[in-house]
Amino acid sequence: MDQVEAIVIGAGVVGLAIARALALAGREVVLIEAAGAIGTGISARSSEVIHAGIYYEPGSLKAELCVKGRAALYAFCKSHGVGHSRIGKLIVAASADERAYLEKLAAHGAANGVDDLEILDGAAARALEPALDVHAALFSPSTGIVDSHGLMLALQGDMEAAGGVLALGAPFAGAKPGPEGLTVRTGGATPLLLGCRLLVNAAGLDAPDLARRIDGMPAHLVPEQTLAKGNYFTCGRKVPFSRLIYPVPEPGGLGTHLTLDLGGQGRFGPDVEWVTQRDYQVDPARKAAMMASIRRYWPDVREEDLAPGYAGIRPKIPGPDGGPQDFVIQGPVVHGIDGLVNLFGIESPGLTSCLAIADRVLAIAKK
Repeated sequence: MDQVEAIVIGAGVVGLAIARALALAGREVVLIEAAGAIGTGISARSSEVIHAGIYYEPGSLKAELCVKGRAALYAFCKSHGVGHSRIGKLIVAASADERAYLEKLAAHGAANGVDDLEILDGAAARALEPALDVHAALFSPSTGIVDSHGLMLALQGDMEAAGGVLALGAPFAGAKPGPEGLTVRTGGATPLLLGCRLLVNAAGLDAPDLARRIDGMPAHLVPEQTLAKGNYFTCGRKVPFSRLIYPVPEPGGLGTHLTLDLGGQGRFGPDVEWVTQRDYQVDPARKAAMMASIRRYWPDVREEDLAPGYAGIRPKIPGPDGGPQDFVIQGPVVHGIDGLVNLFGIESPGLTSCLAIADRVLAIAKK
């Protein structure tokens, strides 16, 4: 049986960032991925937004790792030539009641270390974006957008340049802890049996299921995951906005917002559709509710402007008593299995946080 120092499961943006960090730290690392290419899961179906760190509970992992990750991500994109733009975002309030929520968000952001937020009245918001019809807005100048596929290719390049190996078509089948580390089995056309000292489960939507395939993993520490599908609609004409436009958040998501890609193409979403199975088809009938949401801040949007685009699925891990959901990063101190790190519920802002998440896993691996 071949031996390596570290195995990372899942070649999405988070798994790639972790494998890169381990390789740059001098660890012998193999990144295994069930699909035939990198970034085919959650990472391929996001808004590609670099979040500032506004929404998350102060003291949470999401808050800490988003703020750290945002700074690291901008620096990485600049140094590696990854397409990105710090275009800014307006979170808009349609009424005086919603303005109070903006003030709460501003306080959250300040507590998390986001120090450049500004609450604008309706006139000031329209001075920035004349097509808006809103009561007030929270302006976040440090929010941006990124070419997520270019980011993943850059992470892969760094990992491989540092000696890391990517194994595609290698689904994780199980692992067994032992005195010398963990024995990992993969499936696929060429099944592998590998020994490792460190195993990182960064499999996104599949992370809970794969954790249950690890001998000795306490069942009560594998969270029950719910699936929140987010549908996107593309805009067939050029949108009259140069910044991201977000309504106040809704249960399960950040509201049906306008994002822009690096070419200026507008898309709306994601909405929140609770599902029990993975289904990436966009139901055209959902356009009516989306139009109603969009018209609260852009009244001139037309029915013919929107067409079904794509969908993604968020891995939701409910917080205690149904409270705020947070990232879950479990090391041996939690579950008692030496050399194992599980990542659960890595939804938004996972892309923004990827480099900071990698640093957190690296710190656990050094203990």
